Amino acid sequence: MFKPAIIQSLKNYNTKTFLSDLIAGLIVGIVSLPLSIAFAIASGASPERGIITSIIAGIIIAIFGGSKVQIAGPTGAFVIIIYGIIENFGMSGLLVTTILAGLILIAFGIFKFGGLIKFIPHTIVTGFNAGIALSIFTSQIGDFLGLQTGKMPIQFISKISVYIKTIASLNIHALLLGALSLAIIFLCPRITKKIPGSIIVIIVATAISQIFKLPIETIGTRYGSIPSTIPMPKIPNFSLDLLVSLFPQAISLAVLVSIESLMTAVVADGMTGKKHNSNTELIGQGIANIICPLFGGLPSIGALARTATNIKNGGQTPIASIVHSIVLLVIMLFLGQFVVFIPMAALAAILISVAINMAGIKDIRFLLRGQKSDISVLVVTFLATVFIDLTVAIAIGLVLAAFLFIRKIIEVSAVYTTNVQSQEIFQGLDEEFKTDVEEEELSIPKGVLIYEIEGPLFFGTVQKFENAVARAEVDFKVLIVRTRRMIYLDAGGLHALNQVQELCKRRNVQLLISGIHTQPYTLLVKSGFEKKLGENAIFQKIDDALAKAEELIAAK
Repeated sequence: MFKPAIIQSLKNYNTKTFLSDLIAGLIVGIVSLPLSIAFAIASGASPERGIITSIIAGIIIAIFGGSKVQIAGPTGAFVIIIYGIIENFGMSGLLVTTILAGLILIAFGIFKFGGLIKFIPHTIVTGFNAGIALSIFTSQIGDFLGLQTGKMPIQFISKISVYIKTIASLNIHALLLGALSLAIIFLCPRITKKIPGSIIVIIVATAISQIFKLPIETIGTRYGSIPSTIPMPKIPNFSLDLLVSLFPQAISLAVLVSIESLMTAVVADGMTGKKHNSNTELIGQGIANIICPLFGGLPSIGALARTATNIKNGGQTPIASIVHSIVLLVIMLFLGQFVVFIPMAALAAILISVAINMAGIKDIRFLLRGQKSDISVLVVTFLATVFIDLTVAIAIGLVLAAFLFIRKIIEVSAVYTTNVQSQEIFQGLDEEFKTDVEEEELSIPKGVLIYEIEGPLFFGTVQKFENAVARAEVDFKVLIVRTRRMIYLDAGGLHALNQVQELCKRRNVQLLISGIHTQPYTLLVKSGFEKKLGENAIFQKIDDALAKAEELIAAK
């Protein structure tokens, strides 16, 4: 059900809560300014587009989102993919892609995909975050060193090549100012956590560059003046060929927004003790990503750093996000003329610090101590993000993670017999086919063979089951398939059971099933397999199945 968080938030809203939201919104608005500008520039767009995105997304998601404290806007997660879209399709292509991604996000929310997005493996998220972080880091080396690189290429290797060729143009003033900015960012939290280092950097770096008239590049020298108004909405030109070309990028944007926004919302829940509505949040993010491009904005996403800043400074409801947008609007209208003096080296330092924090070094170290399958997914996703693109990285990561997960399930699944008298037929077979007679004492009538399936019986484990039954050459009249530890059955597993039933029929053997769970039983009923087995062929308890087997043998 679509129920924006603001509805519940305003029911008992009072002056005290408003003051908390007001203070938090003021602080977050100021924090958002340098980040919005920096992410826009790093994405290959003009700086005002980042501010416009934060203003509009902050209001829209506050009204339609599913989290009470989420702050949205441009973030580092988008930088590489936006840069690639602008490079290949221009700004109009980016606007169309963002609108298309917004529609996909709304569909995700309507069809309740919010819960599913959370199940994307942590290794994939860590891998592409680290890949994006490295890409952001390398994209800022030129501005940090003051190199005369011109327009930078998209590819990682090409960027490094450009830096090597232009290293002679290094600007020592830019390097020293960038180094000072980076030092301030990392030392500031040790002195005070109330004033973000990025704000201090913008003030100090701008003041130094203007007072000493440093020969370095600024926002003004690269982009000219900053507009002091938000443009009127304009619908981009759509065409079928363009939509088809941009659809893969739109899917990547939508998935990325879903993952990052819902992860941020989960972190916010942990900090506030409240719960967000994931599907409503997706719809809110979708609406924001449809409206932002109409005003020339960039894709928006739930921003973890700004959301955490909001919570730490007392933000309690979506009103704080609206205040944050108003603060940015006021800055754009009345103080935009001063933004042009911000040095590019200072913005590069801010983005490099974002990249370092985004890399997730602690998570990577932890995962590298784990199993090889997780490490392989992490490394492959990371490399694909850096050297190919985010779309391919997500796809490859998901396919590889799914394949390795299936293989692991196959490895831990087992098919074995509990018959003492049939133990000799399993000698020399794989471990999963050996007997398990120590678990419990069963009185098994002569002529009865019991097989136990441990783990899911699906397309990946079917062969184990078929091989085990096919190799059982002992004389038996009743075959009991024990499924107390089989909680899942798919079409492949059902086919295997059907094959066993046909084999039993040819041998004049009765097939019984014991310990069935709800999901497998439901599938047996829907498929008609229950009727094919005949009456009284499925039992909950093994003792009842053994009693039935004894009756059948006696009747023969």
